[in-house]
Amino acid sequence: MIAVELRKMFRRPRTWATIAVLNALPVLVAVLLVVTDLAPRPGEGPPFLSAVLSNGALYPLAALAIVLPLFLPIAVAVIAGDSVAGEAQAGTLRYLLARPAGRTRLLVAKLIAVLAFVLVTVLVVAGVGYVVGATLFEAQPAVGTSVSGTSLTAQELGVRTLLAIGYVAVSMLGVAAFALFFSTLTDSPLGATMGALAVLVTSSLLFTLDAASPIAPYLPTRYWLAFVDFFRDPILWRDITRGLALQGVYVGVLLAAAWANFTTKDVTS
Repeated sequence: MIAVELRKMFRRPRTWATIAVLNALPVLVAVLLVVTDLAPRPGEGPPFLSAVLSNGALYPLAALAIVLPLFLPIAVAVIAGDSVAGEAQAGTLRYLLARPAGRTRLLVAKLIAVLAFVLVTVLVVAGVGYVVGATLFEAQPAVGTSVSGTSLTAQELGVRTLLAIGYVAVSMLGVAAFALFFSTLTDSPLGATMGALAVLVTSSLLFTLDAASPIAPYLPTRYWLAFVDFFRDPILWRDITRGLALQGVYVGVLLAAAWANFTTKDVTS
C-alpha cells in the first residue's frame, strides 16, 4: 500500500507542477539580483540573500528562506490536506477501506507519501537553488560563508547545508501534520488546507504581537528560521533544539489525533 501511495503521489502532474511553481520564485529573485546587481543589506530580507552576489554557493539557503514563510507551507498543506479528504471527495475512500489492509495501514501509507513529498520538495528547492546560484553567481564555498563573519571550509559548508535542509524538512512536517489531521475531519481538501493555513497564519500574526509573548515559544512557526544558526560560528543550538522539540510535539500529538479520529469515524464517501 505504501508503494501504491508513493506512485500515486509522484505520478500526479499536480505534484510536480506544485514543486515547479514553488521553485519559480527563487529563480525569479535570482534573475532580478543578476539584472539589478542589488541585494538587501545584511540583516534585511531573507537570510543569506545579501551574500549571494559574492557567493552563489549560499543560494540554496536563500532559496529555502524565500519560500519558507509562505509558499512552501502552502504547498505542503495542499498536498497533505488532500491525502484523506481528497479520497473522500472523489468517493474512493470507502473502496480503499474495503480492502483488508485496514484504516491504520492506509493512514500510515498516506503519511509516508506526504513525508516523501516534503523531503523531495525541500531537496528540489535546495538543488535548484544550488544550480541557479552556481550558474548566475560566482560560487566560493570556502570563503566568508559564516553568519558570524568567519570562514567555513567547503566540507563544513556542505555539512551545515544538509543539516539546514533537514531542519526545514522537519519544520514542514509540522505543517503536514496539521493538514493531515484536518484532512481526517472533513471531506473537503480545500477545507483541510485552509484549516492548516489558518493555524499557521494565526501563529505568524501572534508572533508579532507583544501581548502574545508568553505563548510565543510554543507557536508552530516560532523557530522556522532557526536553520540560520547552523551557519554561525560556533553553531547556536538553543533555538535549533527547541524548534525540533516543538515540531516533534506538534507532529506526535496531531498524528495521534488524526489516527484516533480516522479509525473511529463513519466513512460514507
